[in-house]
Amino acid sequence: MSELRNSARKLARIWWPVAIAVPLGAVAGAGYAVLSPPVYSANSYVVVVPETGGDGALAVNFAQAYGRLAGQPQVLIGAVADAGRSSAELASLVHGTTSPDAPVIEIDGSGARPQDAVRSADAVAKSLVTFANANSKETGVKLVPLAPAADPDAPTTPSRQLDVAVGGAAGVLVGALVMMTRRRTGPSGERPAEPVAAVPGPSPEPVPQPEPEPAAARATPEPKSVAAGRSK
Repeated sequence: MSELRNSARKLARIWWPVAIAVPLGAVAGAGYAVLSPPVYSANSYVVVVPETGGDGALAVNFAQAYGRLAGQPQVLIGAVADAGRSSAELASLVHGTTSPDAPVIEIDGSGARPQDAVRSADAVAKSLVTFANANSKETGVKLVPLAPAADPDAPTTPSRQLDVAVGGAAGVLVGALVMMTRRRTGPSGERPAEPVAAVPGPSPEPVPQPEPEPAAARATPEPKSVAAGRSK
């Protein structure tokens, strides 16, 4: 039991930032989901049809072109009356998307209420059809409404599960950063002393060696009696 307690205490001392940050992040995400206003989305569909009933690739190309124009002022200005919003508001609430292999344009509208999203999407789709068909003789294609927008059953955002998951992931990140900081600074908040590298001192100077004496100086002097005999 004592070993288990010691192990648990060690783990708690190491992982307590994550253990605290993850629940706090999840609670913050849940709070955001509760307090943020809901946003609903609705989709209206328009199809591009060739005038001569021929090339399908031409219709796909024009669908992609008109899909980019769905959020432009020249199209939005015609939807102001039906949507009950200004063109600047519609620019932030409505956008068009297309498929690379189908001549269909999806107009996505959003709003604080389901009927607002439906109204915006249908108004822009209607304006786009009118704008494109005014030039159908030159382009060789025309736009036809495919399906009107339907009332959404639930808001697109906020998503409680997603917001809680994002908050928990943010808590993991914050807790991990705190753990890394504690490992660098130590439990007491002070940085551990770094080992000082030993600096080599100056090398000792070589001791001068005495020069060898000349051979004449090292010769043993002769006795005086021998020197006197030689002089005789």
